[in-house]
Amino acid sequence: MIRLDPKTQLWMRAPETLKLMAALGEARFVGGAVRDALLGKPVGDIDIATPHAPDKVERLLSAAGIKTVPTGIAHGTITAIVEGKPYEVTTLRRDVTTDGRHAVVAFTDDWAKDAARRDFTMNALYASAQGELFDYVGGVADLRAGRVRFVGDAPTRIREDYLRILRLFRFHAWYGKGEIDADTLKAAAAGKAGIAKLSGERIAKEMLRLLEAENPAPVLRAMVASGILAEVLPAAGDLSRLERLAGIDAGNFFVPDALLRLGALLPQGAAVASAVADRWKLPNQARARLQDIAGAREKIVSYLSIREARKLLYRLGARPFKDRVFLKWASEGKPANAMQWRALLALADAFVRPHFHLTGRQVMLAGVPEGPLVGKVLSEVEAWWIDSDFTDDEFSLAERLKAVAQAVSR
Repeated sequence: MIRLDPKTQLWMRAPETLKLMAALGEARFVGGAVRDALLGKPVGDIDIATPHAPDKVERLLSAAGIKTVPTGIAHGTITAIVEGKPYEVTTLRRDVTTDGRHAVVAFTDDWAKDAARRDFTMNALYASAQGELFDYVGGVADLRAGRVRFVGDAPTRIREDYLRILRLFRFHAWYGKGEIDADTLKAAAAGKAGIAKLSGERIAKEMLRLLEAENPAPVLRAMVASGILAEVLPAAGDLSRLERLAGIDAGNFFVPDALLRLGALLPQGAAVASAVADRWKLPNQARARLQDIAGAREKIVSYLSIREARKLLYRLGARPFKDRVFLKWASEGKPANAMQWRALLALADAFVRPHFHLTGRQVMLAGVPEGPLVGKVLSEVEAWWIDSDFTDDEFSLAERLKAVAQAVSR
């Protein structure tokens, strides 16, 4: 019989986890933590299910000195904070009504009914604090086979929440093997119009996680073929650049960057990136970066000289420079140039932006009257300083200032 061994699962025997499970009494780990532990993957968030009603959960945890936050109390979810570490504790529940976006739930003490309302069989796995597994829907077999299967009837589960269409592709990208089941894919395609009901934030969360998979391209191709990608990313172009970028990441042990991969899917033009950011409700920082990626015009090649690279790094900053290097590398697709591209990335990581010491006061002391000319002189001298590879020769800088100041004063 398969079980989880708390001796080898550090997250199960962490003092904070033991304290929480002891306070709840009747409770089990559920979902991602159990799934990833069975696969030997690192466990991140730890979710816990319990038959106790939310008010009883709060009483039990309060009595144990554990802080609680009612993060989703209407759906039975309370966040427990144990020594600064958050855990989601959710009361067993069953769906009463659904509208494709939200569900009205009723609490229950039936573990099988709670499992029956979950999306995929591999997410409907439970484990006790001692490691005993509870599998009501065949999730262990599906997990072993790399089969992302809906709990129950796929069309029905999709109509309950259309986000499950995107979750199907996201989970297959991370855990699936081979092709997506044909009937499941057909059900997803049939329900694709419902994606329009979803909030941008929910779409972005699923799609960005999908893009973080080792190689999301095969799944994205299935989304294209079924007409689903057009519902969330109508501007997506050729997938080959993204696939090459994923290959670069895998071949060089780079951490996948979802936003950069999204940029790899988009055609050039900040307007397209703005439209995606609007639909996905991206935070301002992510929006600005995506627009910068899509709007980039700089000429970057693998054989770029150190001097030219430093100029671009000064103008752009390290992160935008690296974004351009990655995408140019993926666009070029020549394995022989990999060492040169990696050298440019290393240069960016080591780059310390030089400081331009000239001030407006110094410009005026050189004879330039206060006003717009001061800024013009500063810009011209800075451009010369950059072209000289950021010389630290104060005499040369002073002479250049003198020459420019005389030229503009005539």
